[in-house]
Amino acid sequence: MRSHAAARRYGRAIFQLAAEEGRADALLEEVDSLASLLAENAAFADVLYRPLYPLAERRAAFAAIASRMGLGATLQRFVEFLLQQHRMRDFPLIAEELHRLADEAAGRVQAEVASAAPLATEQLARVQRALATKTGREVRVTPRVDPALIGGIVARVGDLVFDGSVRAQLEQLRANLVRER
Repeated sequence: MRSHAAARRYGRAIFQLAAEEGRADALLEEVDSLASLLAENAAFADVLYRPLYPLAERRAAFAAIASRMGLGATLQRFVEFLLQQHRMRDFPLIAEELHRLADEAAGRVQAEVASAAPLATEQLARVQRALATKTGREVRVTPRVDPALIGGIVARVGDLVFDGSVRAQLEQLRANLVRER
């Protein structure tokens, strides 16, 4: 839990700084590029994440990659700070927080939609429109397959859960039948 709290704090700080500089979108692209590199290259991630390597080596490795990637000064200083504070392991959580903040600033919300089988593009679009109507905000949908669902979908938007699964419908039917007795 402590890592999530720190990631939120660091994410807010770097997002506010980038917004003040008018570079929030550019920062998000740079963060995504770096996060992808760290996810794809375990050896590089190991060097940055593990304090086993001396700080000077970790800084040098990052500086070499940052110059090749063309990362901006703000992100470079931020990563240097994370390296000094031994918080580089929180980078993926910080990236998630940055996206959440960007969505919030733009009036968007994230929705996770679980279904028993993959949804077609048209079905996802319908779900997205319905959720936008319900929430009154632009919605970004992340689909997920959950084989435990018999059918239907379960959508989670922040703390709200819209359960349109077959299981929920059967439970509702059962509750109605029991009430009528």
